[in-house]
Amino acid sequence: MVPDVLQELLRSQDGVVSRGQVLALGLGPHDLRRLVRNRHLTPMFPGIFVGHTGEPSWLQRAWAAVLAVGGGALCGESALRAAGGPGRRGHPDGGLIHVAVDRMRSVTAPAGVVVHRRAGLAERVLWNANPPRMRVEEALLDVAAAARSDFAAVAPLADAVQARLTTAERLLETLAARERIAHRPLLASALTDIAEGTCSVLEREYLVRVERPHGLPRPWRQARGAVERPTIRDLDYPRYGLVIELDGRLFHDTARARDADLARDLEAAVAERRLTVRLGWGQVVDRPCLTARHVGALLRRQGWAGELRSCPLCGGSESPGDPNPPRKR
Repeated sequence: MVPDVLQELLRSQDGVVSRGQVLALGLGPHDLRRLVRNRHLTPMFPGIFVGHTGEPSWLQRAWAAVLAVGGGALCGESALRAAGGPGRRGHPDGGLIHVAVDRMRSVTAPAGVVVHRRAGLAERVLWNANPPRMRVEEALLDVAAAARSDFAAVAPLADAVQARLTTAERLLETLAARERIAHRPLLASALTDIAEGTCSVLEREYLVRVERPHGLPRPWRQARGAVERPTIRDLDYPRYGLVIELDGRLFHDTARARDADLARDLEAAVAERRLTVRLGWGQVVDRPCLTARHVGALLRRQGWAGELRSCPLCGGSESPGDPNPPRKR
């Protein structure tokens, strides 16, 4: 039989316990050997046990990693995975577990665990979380700083804000408190844009590649639509009757989701008398100058009196037949 005090501890730690914790409950080494022999506990790492004989879950692996290093906390992608809950997409159960310990400690990582040494760890961790993990803002900035591309750095920040795991303002405060971090100018710029309403990476790319460098008017971002069902418009130019939806889906989508998008566009055209244009990664990232010229032409057709500018990438790129080609300045 498993003693009640041990069962309670196992329940509080998703079925994972350390040798030191077992002994601290008043059980002896012989009791621990008996529990293992009777398969009430199964070794995961040296001195770390799980209360069953099956395959441990991701959360149990995370608990085992934290207990194995002692006084550590999940960090980076592992902290985000724990914060997002068991159903968080994009984080399969396999893979390495990342754990942070104080910078002054020397820890040997067990198999499948990566240990990161961090300064000022105590103030950056949610110690009451199950398992303990670094605050989401700290974890996000760690992931962004380790990214190999601008997109990979900005994407997790925008996704987290859109999912309401945190806010751009809190991320900016955390960034300002970091003495050293890679990609600081990029992250500061991206978070400022996200705070102003660019809720996805593609929205930010539209802002910095299409809208700003070509002098397009500033739209309302994440504006509520006036059709019967609740809607949110990515970019709304109400003065000119134009709505731009930015579709960040890179691969296949369900027929149901596509049908909902088309129905929303049709409702907007009827109820609001708005023209809706959908732009994807190709138009915004691969062909921003051409997209700016086309959006500018639509806006001018609807009454915009502004003048489209050329950006440094525009030189000599006007294709024949483009309406309202930008003037060189």
